[in-house]
Amino acid sequence: MACCNISFVIVLVLFLSGGMTRLINGESVQKSWCVAKPNADETKLKDNIEFGCSKVNCSPIDRGGSCYEPDNYVAQASVVMNLYYQAAGGGSWDCDFGGTGLITTTDPSYGTCHYV
Repeated sequence: MACCNISFVIVLVLFLSGGMTRLINGESVQKSWCVAKPNADETKLKDNIEFGCSKVNCSPIDRGGSCYEPDNYVAQASVVMNLYYQAAGGGSWDCDFGGTGLITTTDPSYGTCHYV
């Protein structure tokens, strides 16, 4: 009986934390975005931008684009990393970027820059 109580508690915790949804559907029900960690190495962020732009349309971070400002690596890498993350399916592995990515459930959109 102790084994069954422990199993029930584990299932209950997974269900209440949303883990059950992930196990059944293979993806999160709650919307999420991928952004660059604020303390990420600038060289790695440049590499992330280069990699991401080889896979997705990076026109939002081009000069005059809706996400060009602020013109810094964290902001622009965040846009590109999220575009890739969404296009690749939104799995946690799609936001790793060598440990420089961070998944958030808070919409990072600002001003004219709207994250998908």
